[in-house]
Amino acid sequence: MNKIFIVGIVASGKTTLAKQLSEQLHIPWYELDAIVHQHTETGRAKRTAEEQLEVIMDIDRNGAWILEGTDRDSYQYLYKLAETIIFVDTPILVRLWRIFSRFAKQKLGLETSHYKPDFYMLRMMLKWTSDFERNKTAFEGKLQEHGDKVVRLSDTKKKKPNGFAAP
Repeated sequence: MNKIFIVGIVASGKTTLAKQLSEQLHIPWYELDAIVHQHTETGRAKRTAEEQLEVIMDIDRNGAWILEGTDRDSYQYLYKLAETIIFVDTPILVRLWRIFSRFAKQKLGLETSHYKPDFYMLRMMLKWTSDFERNKTAFEGKLQEHGDKVVRLSDTKKKKPNGFAAP
């Protein structure tokens, strides 16, 4: 298992899981947000879908990888490239708690972020969470297309996917 796509909504635990698996399996991990939004001299800029694909294909050519992010139209090919797809399906109340606590920590300077932690971003995270819950059935259907490659993980602190030891 050399190519792992970890997918889930905001504050589900994707990044934490990716870091743990990367360390445990000695496979480099990449945040898809950092691929979608690159840092430039003038700030944060969004890459085109073609540019995103180019970055991901470069990563893929280098061998093993762990990519983690939300489900975006611009990287649907990751479902096919991945040998394992881990859907981090954390309960909504846990995610909401994480969104608000992360926001507070970022505003207090206790946690860093790749984005400006303002009320607009907080509102967007809540909107994305609501949209995900409303469209979850369609997302589940998409996952079913990939059969045995999909592992569902509902608690990143207690359980690990089959084949993974707890770090």
